[in-house]
Amino acid sequence: MAARQQQRIFEFRLDLATGVPVYRQLIDQVLAAIATGQLRGNDQLPTVRQVAVDLSINPNTVVRAYKELEIRGMLTTQQGTGTFITPARVEVDELELSRRLDRLAGECAARAGAEGFTVAQLRARLRDFVKED
Repeated sequence: MAARQQQRIFEFRLDLATGVPVYRQLIDQVLAAIATGQLRGNDQLPTVRQVAVDLSINPNTVVRAYKELEIRGMLTTQQGTGTFITPARVEVDELELSRRLDRLAGECAARAGAEGFTVAQLRARLRDFVKED
């Protein structure tokens, strides 16, 4: 029972004003939660049905996000038990890391542009983050 009490509940949130597809928002939230330590290996995610009901979205959207994360090795689905954060990260080669960073930078620039910011403004803000280190 004590292990049950330590289980953190992860809640997804949507921002329909961003123009970012819902499945992509779900993926980004899981990745961000892993990066910040909010989600750790073996933590259980809410069921597809629960996420769909909570967010009033089609269950297939949740399935798509979970499947993509599973393909990336971030999630493990155990039939009848649930979907869990994969405990151990697989080492990723430099080419894959570069590809991911390119995609992330492109998405960030596109989202900033959609919000009315220029690449120069985005670059300046990123420099501010580096100065804080």
